Amino acid sequence: MSSTGPSPHRIHRHPAAPWAALRVSVGTRDCYRPHSHPEYSVGIVDEGGATFHHPSGPQPVQAGSVVLIEPQVVHACNPAAGQPWSYRMLFVDATWLHAEVAGVWGLAQAPQGLHFASRAVDDPAVSAVVDRLCQPITHAAAAQALAEALPRWLAGCVVAGPPQDAAPVPDELQPAIAAMQQDTGQRLTVQALAQACGMSAPRFIRRFQAVFGLTPGSYLQNQRLNGARRLLAQGSALADTAQAMGFADQAHLQRSFKAHHAMTPGDYRPPRR
Repeated sequence: MSSTGPSPHRIHRHPAAPWAALRVSVGTRDCYRPHSHPEYSVGIVDEGGATFHHPSGPQPVQAGSVVLIEPQVVHACNPAAGQPWSYRMLFVDATWLHAEVAGVWGLAQAPQGLHFASRAVDDPAVSAVVDRLCQPITHAAAAQALAEALPRWLAGCVVAGPPQDAAPVPDELQPAIAAMQQDTGQRLTVQALAQACGMSAPRFIRRFQAVFGLTPGSYLQNQRLNGARRLLAQGSALADTAQAMGFADQAHLQRSFKAHHAMTPGDYRPPRR
C-alpha cells in the first residue's frame, strides 16, 4: 500500500453518540501489536480472514465472524501475511455500557465489569445483528436507535464480572500499575518500577509480562496511546496531545500512533468544523 494513497481506515463519530466510535477498515494488510483499550469492542469481519489473538486464543476469524473484546484485555487481530481483509469495529464507552446494561437487567447499581461468554462467534444470526449495529451514525435518530439496541443485545451476551481468562493484578504489581496510570512516562523507568514492587528489574519484567502479556514498556506505551486517542477524539491539537501524554514531540506521537493503530493521529482526530 502506498504511503501517499488514501488510508484504508476511517473513524466515524456522531455528537449524539459520544459513547461510541466506529472504525471501518477496508482492504488492509496492516498488522497490529498486542494492545488493549479502555472500551468494549464489538466487531465484524466483512472480507478475508485473520487470526484473533487473546488470552484464550489464538482463533481464526473470517468473513461474517463477530469479535467481542472487553476493556483492558490484551489482544491483536492480524491477517495472513500479504492478504487483505476488511472489518468494522465499534468501540463503546465502558461506564456508559455498564449503566445501560444495568437498566436492561433491572439493577439499581451498575456492574463494575462485564465479560463475554465467547470472544469470537460464527453464527449468521449474530452476524446480522452486529452488521446492523456497526454502521456509521448519520443522524440523531440513528444514534438513539443504537443507544437502545446495543445494550439490549449485549445484555444477553455478557455476564457481570471480570473476564475469566484474564488474571487479576497481583498485589505485588499494584505499585507499578498505579504509577503507570498516574504518570505519562516522562519520569518512569523499569528500574524505578521494579524497586517500587520490591523486585529486581529482570524479575519484575518477567512477572509483569506473565500477568499482562506485555512488557512494562509496552504497557506504558499502550496507556499513553490510549490517552492520546481520548484527547484526539475530543479535538485536542496534535502538539498538545503529544505533550500531555509524555511523547518527546509531535513526530514521536505520529510514529508511535501509526505503528500501533495503522493510521495517523490526524486521521484519527475528528475534522475541524
